[in-house]
Amino acid sequence: MNKNVWLLFASNACAFSVAPVTVFLSGIIGSSISPIKSLSTLPMSLSIVGTALFIIAASKIMSITGRKKGFILSSITTSLFALLAAYAVMKQNFILYSFSCFSLGFGMAFAHQYRFAAAESVDKKQAPKAISLLLFAGILSALLGPNLANLGKNLISEGLYVGSYLCLSLLTLSSIIFLVFYNEKKVTEKKKISRGRSILELISQPRFFQALVSSSFAYAVMSFLMTATPISMHINDNMSLNSTSFVIQLHIISMFLPALVTGNLIKKFGHSKIMYCGVLFFIITIFLSYLDQTVTNYLFSLIFLGLGWNFLFISGTSLLVLNYREEERFRAQGFNDFIVFSIQATASLTAGVVLSYTSWKTMNMLCIPFLIIIIFTTLRADRLLKKV
Repeated sequence: MNKNVWLLFASNACAFSVAPVTVFLSGIIGSSISPIKSLSTLPMSLSIVGTALFIIAASKIMSITGRKKGFILSSITTSLFALLAAYAVMKQNFILYSFSCFSLGFGMAFAHQYRFAAAESVDKKQAPKAISLLLFAGILSALLGPNLANLGKNLISEGLYVGSYLCLSLLTLSSIIFLVFYNEKKVTEKKKISRGRSILELISQPRFFQALVSSSFAYAVMSFLMTATPISMHINDNMSLNSTSFVIQLHIISMFLPALVTGNLIKKFGHSKIMYCGVLFFIITIFLSYLDQTVTNYLFSLIFLGLGWNFLFISGTSLLVLNYREEERFRAQGFNDFIVFSIQATASLTAGVVLSYTSWKTMNMLCIPFLIIIIFTTLRADRLLKKV
């Protein structure tokens, strides 16, 4: 991996910290200031909705300004929105807090572009490794974000967790330090973008569609269960905040730690086999949900949830990179991420409502149809391409 990839790695570790902090705090803060209990996960869901809505804009902005300027713009904007979240928490204003979480989705839309920037910094054969390395930066985010949020929660006496978002503001802004030294690949195809294939032609490719389904439903299942976990543990099952934080941190670590080897596994066994393994990990998560709801059970369930997401998302992203042309990259990437995070947003939006009317076990069972679709799509792509 070259210097650019390592600089993107360091910058992404800071920029992506928005995600674990939002997962850790939004449900808890939402449940304490929301006028309606079933809306407690709304801030978390809106952050994903914001990501989905801003993803096309992020891709378009970067196609014009380039990766470097786009990432710097994102760091500054995200830092300001984190300050807005701090103010909303201090004023106990649920509507403003929800809006600030939605706005933080702008930063997340850009943060998800880091993996494509890494893939473009190396040869296509090395793309799975580069993408894996960038996703591994998420483990640093999982350690930095929630720990700083926990340490800074009492920083401001006027309100609990106000200091958490002040720390997040500084952390996201610090990503600029690494971007200053990043030298991006010159974009020479700006005028050729319109000459590429249409979206319909892209998704008609079996492998492109397989990649899209794998990434989308991996995020849907993971987000659906992860969004509900803090509420189920801390609010419904009366488990401590420290235990809840530990489970979320281990979950996020399990999402990104395997990235050290996932790229090599894809190169050795192929994308489809790694996708099947990802589905298997999700099945283990569902099975564990039927054991007693203890901290240990939540811990292992969320660990396998993270492993399944890692295998499906990295294999899906690296397979996507192989199935579009150079002049189509921003269009293909923007469309892929729009679908991925729109589906994730839908899953997250429904998580709080489903949990309030059903149970943790039922939520896990509702994920089974998504796994069946991933398996069917992968089998279909393998079968069609064998005939060619």
